[in-house]
Amino acid sequence: MHLKGFENLAWHVPELNSQGGRLKVALYALGIFTLTTIYFILTDKIPTWTLDSQIVVMALGFLLLSRFFTQKKKIIETHGDDAYRYAFGRFNIPGLVLIFAAIAHTAYMNGPKFTQPAILNIFTWLGWFNVFIGAVLWLRSVATFGVDNLTMLYVYFPAESRMVNSSIYKTLRHPIYGAAIYLCFGLAFLNAGIYPLTFILFLPLGLFGWVRLVEEKELLERIPEYAEYRKKVPAFFPYPNHILDFFKFLFTGK
Repeated sequence: MHLKGFENLAWHVPELNSQGGRLKVALYALGIFTLTTIYFILTDKIPTWTLDSQIVVMALGFLLLSRFFTQKKKIIETHGDDAYRYAFGRFNIPGLVLIFAAIAHTAYMNGPKFTQPAILNIFTWLGWFNVFIGAVLWLRSVATFGVDNLTMLYVYFPAESRMVNSSIYKTLRHPIYGAAIYLCFGLAFLNAGIYPLTFILFLPLGLFGWVRLVEEKELLERIPEYAEYRKKVPAFFPYPNHILDFFKFLFTGK
């Protein structure tokens, strides 16, 4: 495959080196996504469960990802060179798929909806704008950082990490999470439902808690100067004076 960083990822996850192995990984991820979507469809039939189910699945996804970090030493001691391979299958794939399924659920969450034409027009414009921003930011992030970085390979192999020099790091600390937020915002506006619009009020707070308590904690241990960088650059949304830099990255990748 020609995705940036894929060869590095496949070196540590041998299943990705063969077509059959990649198919198994894809079916594994698809199976989790399908079961989660079925769960959402069933629980959406009970109005009081719709928002609760969304929060529970999203929290479960981040709980699995957190174990990728918190259990690292134990996993390395137990599995040695296969530690990342184990963590990738046990925590990364299910955690990321659950989060992705929850984001997708924002588009079809049940419950009361806004019906006023003027509000719906505004929501439609806001929805497609945010979906566009989120999709482009995600694609640019994958192309810039590579799937090896996005699947957190170098948490387990820091000596193999490579420097990524990109202008987006002067604008956002976590562009891939920013992309997820924009996508979720966009789908919620297009849904125009009370429940998804309520959920997106808390999503940035939840992600902020995640990066501060889990992901950035690990980064600070590996890169002490990250503390100073964190003071200067926002996590998900660009400061007003960097809006032009943000859109320049979206349209040019530079």
